[in-house]
Amino acid sequence: MLKFSKIIILSIFIILTFSKSYSAEDNFKLWLTKFKKYATSKGISASTVESVMGDAKFLSKVIEYDNRQPEFFEKTNEYISKRATLIAAKKAKIKYRQNKNLFEKIEKEFKIEKELILALWSTETNFGNYLGKMDIISSLATLSFDKRRSEFFTRELITLLKLIDNKILSKDMLYGSWAGALGNFQFMPSSIKLYGIDYNKDGIIDLKKSEEDSIASAANYLNKIGWKYNYGCFEKVKFNDEINPKYFNHSARNIKNKNLLSFWKLKGIVKHDNTNFLLNGKLALVLPDGDKKSPKYLTNENYEKILKWNRSLRFALSICTLKEMISNEL
Repeated sequence: MLKFSKIIILSIFIILTFSKSYSAEDNFKLWLTKFKKYATSKGISASTVESVMGDAKFLSKVIEYDNRQPEFFEKTNEYISKRATLIAAKKAKIKYRQNKNLFEKIEKEFKIEKELILALWSTETNFGNYLGKMDIISSLATLSFDKRRSEFFTRELITLLKLIDNKILSKDMLYGSWAGALGNFQFMPSSIKLYGIDYNKDGIIDLKKSEEDSIASAANYLNKIGWKYNYGCFEKVKFNDEINPKYFNHSARNIKNKNLLSFWKLKGIVKHDNTNFLLNGKLALVLPDGDKKSPKYLTNENYEKILKWNRSLRFALSICTLKEMISNEL
């Protein structure tokens, strides 16, 4: 009897699993038909819509990836230690030497430290070695179809179609990350539109094969969002247990309670190594893991600019940490 019950339960599970899978794919096809009409209503040619969207598929893996991003599940020290490594810093030194004139020219032109660009390049794609193999049309379509952040990814998909329709991007470049980003610095379509540069003047913004376009576009992005040259990013701190948790920031979406360094000193905050502070301006207290056992940082406005690139407290800390490690190598 027990064995028979297990068989029934297993059968129900299989039926429910397959019915859910079928339902999602079936509903996606209905959504795709409506989306194509919506895209043409936005002024995109029917031929572009059909040629680009014709093979779009529902990718269940994309939903799985979206639900378990390491930025939100790994603890701060673990996250940073995996990305801000001596190996990464030494690779950055090699890439810099291979492209020294280009990096120096772009740093001077855009007022963005080469070390920052190298840190982002390392973290995003290991200097172009991991550009991603996902069909980003299907990825964006899946995330647009999914209700959680549909509005954001629908805008990104429409932007991508317009870039292709206007021959700014080539259709054969459309492979990248599960989230729809592409190229050496993993630009989303809106970032390509706003900040992408045809730096080598060959008529196309190529963020995959062209290091000139890629590096200049990254520098342009950082420049346009207001990164301050040689202004620092964060300093690791410590404090006693009496500080009010209301001052803690553990969400990247709303950095608050920013105050001058003198305010934080009165609250008993000191550098973790007891040396003098170097940061200026309005500073925020960031505890990425959300409690007093978390690593603690005072962060400035440059730190918040990295949050515009990737809205993750740990990502921004990792980038700024690796930037300093690369500076030491160069």
